[in-house]
Amino acid sequence: MSQRFFVSAPITQDHVILSGDEAHHLGRVMRGKVGDAVKLFDGSGAEFEAIVTAVGRSTVELRILAKQLVNREAPRTLCLGVAIPKGDRQRFLVEKAVEMGVATLTPLETTYGVAQPTANALERLRRAVVEASKQCGRNRLMKIADPVPLAHFLHEPSSETMRIFAHPSGNSISTLLPLLHHDMPNRSSDKYANDNTDVETSKRFLAADKHLPSIYAAIGPEGGFSDDEVCEASRAGWEVVNLGSRILRVETAALVLAAYLTIATE
Repeated sequence: MSQRFFVSAPITQDHVILSGDEAHHLGRVMRGKVGDAVKLFDGSGAEFEAIVTAVGRSTVELRILAKQLVNREAPRTLCLGVAIPKGDRQRFLVEKAVEMGVATLTPLETTYGVAQPTANALERLRRAVVEASKQCGRNRLMKIADPVPLAHFLHEPSSETMRIFAHPSGNSISTLLPLLHHDMPNRSSDKYANDNTDVETSKRFLAADKHLPSIYAAIGPEGGFSDDEVCEASRAGWEVVNLGSRILRVETAALVLAAYLTIATE
């Protein structure tokens, strides 16, 4: 039996009544019965040991036995802006972002974007966040924000926040964490390169690394960011980096970047 179930309301008393999808999952799909021990979470960061006390047609009642704060979040808050792909690839992206520890996923409206989720699609993706959190053990839910224009996302974080803009024209992502590499890459010569060398960029990140409360990262659509969008990000102070020589799909690029940033700071 899957032993983790989500309670949408804060758990503040010694008993809980599950309804809706979670009650159906526990009572019908998993054939839960009186006396079964399960774990509950309400998105607050806590985990609750509980026991089933009654199973009805559309509800399951449980008694809380113990509460424990269990932190499985990434060390720093990662806010990922993505020009999301089409169809089922959206759900895949959401599920894996939850597993990676992403705190917020914001769908971006870009020049070459091909998909924008409807209100119903956003609700389905938020439900996918719950399912993925149940599976991977997170006790806080990744937030899926409403779609915003790229320009809005670029100017949302403060100047003290690490801001990373994924684009093939940028410096290698390895410049963000040079301690993991023996050799420092050469200076980029592409048209978007600023006056800073890779070494200077790396030193700036290293100096700020321990003090940054969060990281913002932006991933473009299948057609990439436009030249104007790259220039706008650079002017806004974002560090333009590339993820390697191969062309990655949107969800692959987003997860490569999320993995690099979260695992490297664990």
